[in-house]
Amino acid sequence: MVVIEVFTPVVQRILKHNMDFGKCPRLRLFTQEYILSLNELNAGMEVVKKFIHSMHGPTGQCPHPRVLPNLVAVCLAAIYSCYEEFINSRDNSPSLKEIRNGCQQQCDRKPNLPLRLLHTSPDLVSQEATLTESRLKPVIVTSNEIHVEVERNNTANQKMTAGVGNDSEPNLIDCLMVSPTCSTMSIELSAQADRILGCYVEILKMLSDYDDWRPALASLLQPIPFPKEALAHEKFTKELKYVIQRFAEDPRQEVHSCLLSVRAGKDGWFQLYSPGGVACDDDGELFASMVHILMGSCYKTKKFLLSLAENKLGPCMLLALRGNQTMVEILCLMLEYNIIDNNDTQLQIISTLESTDVGKRMYEQLCERQRELKELDADLARLLSSGSFGNLENLSLAFTNVTSACAEHLIKLPSLKQLNLWSTQFGDAGLRLLSEHLTMLQVLNLCETPVTDAGLLALSSMKSLCSLNMNSTKLSADTYEDLKAKLPNLKEVDVRYTEAW
Repeated sequence: MVVIEVFTPVVQRILKHNMDFGKCPRLRLFTQEYILSLNELNAGMEVVKKFIHSMHGPTGQCPHPRVLPNLVAVCLAAIYSCYEEFINSRDNSPSLKEIRNGCQQQCDRKPNLPLRLLHTSPDLVSQEATLTESRLKPVIVTSNEIHVEVERNNTANQKMTAGVGNDSEPNLIDCLMVSPTCSTMSIELSAQADRILGCYVEILKMLSDYDDWRPALASLLQPIPFPKEALAHEKFTKELKYVIQRFAEDPRQEVHSCLLSVRAGKDGWFQLYSPGGVACDDDGELFASMVHILMGSCYKTKKFLLSLAENKLGPCMLLALRGNQTMVEILCLMLEYNIIDNNDTQLQIISTLESTDVGKRMYEQLCERQRELKELDADLARLLSSGSFGNLENLSLAFTNVTSACAEHLIKLPSLKQLNLWSTQFGDAGLRLLSEHLTMLQVLNLCETPVTDAGLLALSSMKSLCSLNMNSTKLSADTYEDLKAKLPNLKEVDVRYTEAW
C-alpha cells in the first residue's frame, strides 16, 4: 500500500507528460519497477489492470495522448531486458549474415566472451562442399539465464547454400525461418525474466482491448520492435498472439493494415503468424482471420491475391480442403482475377474447390458468372445500339470482364463525362481510342486494369480530365510526371501501389 499511495501519482505524471524517455531513461526504469511491484502484490495482474484503466480514464476516449506511447515504450524496454544477457553476448554468437552464409568457423569468433559456442568443423562449412557431404552437427549456446539448442537439417541447409555470396544483411525473420541455425530454437528464461515477460506481455494485451488505443498500438508494433530472440521464443509469440488477433478482428483499415509489413521486402505480423511463420502455432485459424479482414481493403485486392499466390498458396489450399470459407473465396478470386498462370496449378485449385460442398457451390457460381460476363462486350454493343444514349454522361463498367474491344462502342457516347473501368480487362488499345474521341471526359477510373505507360501516355490529350485513378496499374514515375505537366485541370489523382507512389 505504501508503494501505491506514495509512487502512483509520480508514475501517473510521468506517463501523462513525458515526451522522450531517451533523455530521461531513469524515468522509464522507475515506471517499469513500479509496475513490477504492483504485479508482486497478492492480487497481481488485477492491480496492474486497475492501474492501466486509471491511466486510460472512465470514458471511451483517453484524454491523455502521451500515455499509450509511454506505456508501450516501458513494455518494449522491459521485454528487451528479459533477453538482454543473450543479446549482449551476441559478439560470440553468429550474426545474421553469418547465420545465412554458414560462416561458423572458430577463427571468425571473438575469444574470451561469456557464452560458449560449440562449432562444427571448418570443412563442413566450406562453400565448395556438396549437399550430400554437408551433414551438420547441432550447435549449442548456453548462458546463465538462456539455454538455446539449435539443430540443423539438410533441407534448411539447401536454402542456406543458395544464399551464399550475398553480402547484404539478411532479413531478420527470414533468418529465423530459413536459417539452419534457427530452424528449431528453444529458449528458456530464468524465473525472474519469465515473470517480467509475463507481466509486460499481459499489459500489451490489456492495451489492445481499448478501441481508441488500438490504432496507435498497431502502428507502434507494426515495425516488429522486438529482438529476434523474443520472436524465436514460443512462450512470447504464443502470448502476443492475442494482440495480433485483436488487430485482425478490428474492421478499421488503420488497424488491420498494420498486420502487413512497413515496406516491401520486409516481413510483418501477417507473415510471422501465417502457416510456415515462426510464430504460427495453430492450423492457420489466425491466418484465415487476417486474410478475411485484409481482403476487405478492396483497393489492393489484386496485389494482395498475387502475394498470397506467390507465398501462401499451399496453406490456402489446405485450409480450403478443410472447408474454410474464407480460403474457398480466395481460391475462387484467384481464378476470377486470372492470378494463376500455370495450368497445372489452376487444375489443382479447381480440384481443391470441388473437394468440399462449399467449394463446389462457389466454383459453380464462379463459372456461371464467367459465362455471363464472357459475352459482355457484345452485350454492351447491343445495349448501346438499342436506343439513343447520346446524352449519357456517367457509365460504370467496374468489376466486369469488358476489354478494349468495347472502346469502339464507348466512343459513340460524345457526352460521356465519367467512366469507371475499375478491375476490368480494359487495356492500352482501348485507352488510345478513348483519348481520340471522348474529349468531354472528366473522371476516369482505371484502378486494377492492365494498362501500361504505352496507353496512359495517350491520356495527355484529354485536357478535360480532372480526376484520374491509376491505382494498382503499371504506371511509371516518368509517365506520371508527364501526365501532370500536360493535364492542367487534373486535381484528383490516385497512384497508390504504382511506381509513382
